[in-house]
Amino acid sequence: MRKFGLIGKTLKHSFSGKYFGEKFEKENIDDCTYELFELPDISEFPKLITSHKGALKGLNVTIPYKKEVMFFLDELDSIAERIGAVNVVKINSNGSLKGFNSDYYGFRSSLENWLSHTNLKALILGTGGASNAVRTALEDLKIPFQHVSRNEDENRITYNDIKQNPQILKDHKLIINTTPLGTFPDVDQKPDLPYSQLTEEHYLYDLVYNPEVTAFLAEGKSAGAKTKNGSDMLILQAEKSWEIWNG
Repeated sequence: MRKFGLIGKTLKHSFSGKYFGEKFEKENIDDCTYELFELPDISEFPKLITSHKGALKGLNVTIPYKKEVMFFLDELDSIAERIGAVNVVKINSNGSLKGFNSDYYGFRSSLENWLSHTNLKALILGTGGASNAVRTALEDLKIPFQHVSRNEDENRITYNDIKQNPQILKDHKLIINTTPLGTFPDVDQKPDLPYSQLTEEHYLYDLVYNPEVTAFLAEGKSAGAKTKNGSDMLILQAEKSWEIWNG
């Protein structure tokens, strides 16, 4: 029996566990299991690998360990190296560990499938781990972008800058929310943007998928903008994990 699983600190509401359980059932994959491994600290990681030696073939990695896990790996895929975060670990037949980032593939594929053209400039809202996968995908798609944060920095603009300069939203038609704002149960929260400046030429992409329509996307819809949540990205990145483990 081949084992796969997810590591993180708190995994009560894991998408991956449910997704792979249903996948194995639907596709009659009866030689695999998917388990949730809650680790109170990343220092427990080597013990986990050793205790499932031979059976464990791959892991997904969720917060807060996407960066920390890299210290324990033998090799990094070039995309994961550029992003500086790993959310998929492949355990090779010789026991070596290689890190990948399937968030990149999930986001990039879902964006390409959704946009009618990529002749746009983008705003990336937030500077957390997810923003790095988004940034790398936009670089590879040749979509110019600007990071937005609450705090000023030479590499980013602030929400106040956007409020004070209407030209920013006129120039940047693709707006990607990589923050957790609006995630259930805090469904009324949203990034601090001048939403009245949105038009039907804008595209709003929210990495949040629960609820289906976040407060951020609801503002876009009411302005006639095109909107997309993170559910496709989630499924595509899970399938990419499966491809990496079995490739």
